[in-house]
Amino acid sequence: MSAPLADVSRMTNEIEAKVADGTAADRAERLTRAIRDQSFPNLRPKDSATLILIDRSEAVPKVLLGRRHARHEFVPGKFVFPGGRVEISDRYMPTAAPLHDRDSAWLMQRVKRPSLAKAAGLALAAVRETYEETGLMLGRRSAAPIAAGPGVWQAFVEAGVLPDLGAIHFVARAITPPRRPRRYDSRFFAADVSAVAHRAEGFVGPDAELVELVWLPITDARRLDMPGITAIVLEELQDRIADGMTRNHAVPFYHMLHKRFVREIL
Repeated sequence: MSAPLADVSRMTNEIEAKVADGTAADRAERLTRAIRDQSFPNLRPKDSATLILIDRSEAVPKVLLGRRHARHEFVPGKFVFPGGRVEISDRYMPTAAPLHDRDSAWLMQRVKRPSLAKAAGLALAAVRETYEETGLMLGRRSAAPIAAGPGVWQAFVEAGVLPDLGAIHFVARAITPPRRPRRYDSRFFAADVSAVAHRAEGFVGPDAELVELVWLPITDARRLDMPGITAIVLEELQDRIADGMTRNHAVPFYHMLHKRFVREIL
C-alpha cells in the first residue's frame, strides 16, 4: 500500500526538487515564450478539472500520465493528466468526505458566483474524468445505497464507491490564453493512488481517448511530449511534495495579463 502523502522523506523530495528545470520565478515567462497562434476568435474559458495521481509505493514517488490518441483534435499524441470539462451532474454527486476547508476557499477565489457546491463540483469532475479515462475510481467503499444522477456516476453507484474529496489536494489553476481554438479554466488536483477504491479494465487502448498510461518519477515525466502547462504543474507539484504536501502550500494561478503569463498566488 502507498504511504500517506506527508510520509515521504524530505531528503528524497529535496533531491528531486534540485533537478527541476526552473524555479517558480521563471515559470510564467516560459509559458509566455511557448504561446502559439492567437488568431482565432476569442472564446470564454470553460471550467475543467484534472487529477494527478501519485504512487508512493517505492522510494521515488511517481505520477500517472496518459498519452492522448493521435487523432484527437485537442493536444493529439501528447501526454496529459486525466481530466476534462465540468458537467452539471458533478455538483450533485454525494461524497464520503468534503474538500478540505483551505482547498474550498482557494477554489472559490477569482470566480463568478463562488460557492461550496461549485468548488466540490470541480473536484468531483476531476474524479469522474479520471474514471472515464483510466478506469480508476477514487473514493471509499460504501455499504449504504448511493443516490446519483444518470451518466458516469452510475458506475460509482454500481461499484458502491463514494468519491472522497478529503483525499484531494488543490495544487494549481491555469487559464488558456485568449484567441486559442479552445480555452479552459483548469483546476489541477492531486491525490495519492492509495485513495483509489476500485479499478476497472478496458478504458485505455488504441481506440480510447488515452492509448496508454505511464507511471514515472516527476523528473522523468517532464521529459515526455506534453503541453507546456502540464510540465509547469509538475514542477509546482514537485515543490509541494518537497514541502511535505501540506495544506498550507500556496496555490499558483497562471493566466495572461497584458499579453504575458503571470503567476499569481490564490
